[in-house]
Amino acid sequence: MSAVVPFEPPFVVTEADRLGAEITELCSYICAATCHWLDLVREFDEHKYWAEQGFQSCAHWLNFHCGIGKNAAREKIRVAHVLGERPGIRAAFAEGRVSYSKVRAITRVADAGNEDYLLNLCEHGTAHHVERVVARYRRAKRFAERDFAMSQFARREVTYRYDDDGSIVIKAKLPPDRGELVLKALEKAIVVSGDESVAQRRADALSDVAEIYLSNSDYSGATADRFQVVVHTRPGSDNRIENGPDVTAVTSERIACDCSRVDIDECEHGEPLSIGRKSRVIPPAIHRALKARDGGCRFPGCTQERFVDGHHIRHWSKGGETSLENLVLLCRHHHVLVHEGGFGCNRSEDGEIYFTDQRGRLLATQPAPQDVTLEESLAHLYRTYPETAHEGCRARWYAGEEIDYDYAVSALFPTDSGVTAVTPMTGVRPKPDGGADGFEV
Repeated sequence: MSAVVPFEPPFVVTEADRLGAEITELCSYICAATCHWLDLVREFDEHKYWAEQGFQSCAHWLNFHCGIGKNAAREKIRVAHVLGERPGIRAAFAEGRVSYSKVRAITRVADAGNEDYLLNLCEHGTAHHVERVVARYRRAKRFAERDFAMSQFARREVTYRYDDDGSIVIKAKLPPDRGELVLKALEKAIVVSGDESVAQRRADALSDVAEIYLSNSDYSGATADRFQVVVHTRPGSDNRIENGPDVTAVTSERIACDCSRVDIDECEHGEPLSIGRKSRVIPPAIHRALKARDGGCRFPGCTQERFVDGHHIRHWSKGGETSLENLVLLCRHHHVLVHEGGFGCNRSEDGEIYFTDQRGRLLATQPAPQDVTLEESLAHLYRTYPETAHEGCRARWYAGEEIDYDYAVSALFPTDSGVTAVTPMTGVRPKPDGGADGFEV
């Protein structure tokens, strides 16, 4: 193979043929290796090994350790999990017969009933054909559900309740336009509020949106004092949110890191005896200096720059000063990890801030990668995937043929769905029986 000996494909006619054949074969090996890589990513994510290092999600870990953008990383994680459920698609991908672009497209709509048909489409169509068929199918499927959509507005509602552990469970059902408006707001907040699982990122974004709304007097219709979260703390006793559930002492410490505080002396029955002077724990001037120094969250691997809190390295309740030397910026996620999650934030004698995991180990340190040459990597691919075909993931489509997208999309619907091609086109049609040729002209 080309990793150890000169590449000599059969029936070489020109140098262009030789280069083209080598590119085609190597692409197949890359596809096979990518499938194996996605298997590892899926296992890594399923066990949440990224959380042991304080990362907010597997996508954040891939962004830090593999140099993959977070949006691209999320898509790869989605594909990795679908491959675990669709063995047929995974097998074709592992053999280098289907490219990642095609796999990425069909995993958006694949199920047990259409998996074979989609693989047939991948075998005979280009990536462009596959992506267009998937896009048109998703659009047609939404239109087919229009009768159901008409009743969505009448069923809108928002309900909430307190869970057994004191958490608030909010349930919302909204029509598409209003729901999309809410999702857009959450999506905008998610971009700047961290990167955990989808559900956790939405939860953080929802609280951030509420905080922004309530802090805007033009919309809140009242001063900020009407919207306070009051935590009652008593020595040797549980801390309690006013008119709400108990919270732990470490949670109270986190809330008190960067907020207004009112000292209240209470009697044994919880009735206030006196209210002390209201004071800002971190003054605005120090907070501006802290923002200028840190820029954003200082936790290793975190890129969050907004919605960050000032954290006391030595908490003020334990004698720590509210000074620039004793403060560090942390995003909401990592602020919780440092207080309630068992992670540590410390300053060394020479003034360097460092973090430790739940076992007390220094974060952001790992063994140096082995020095492996490109030739050794390619040789490993050829040894690991010896049966990868020379044809690889090349489409069996020839220039001049025209695919009938309406027919191809209608074949994805059940025969009793009533969905038919709206604008018939001449050209290549997928064979209903999925024959050897797959498509007919």
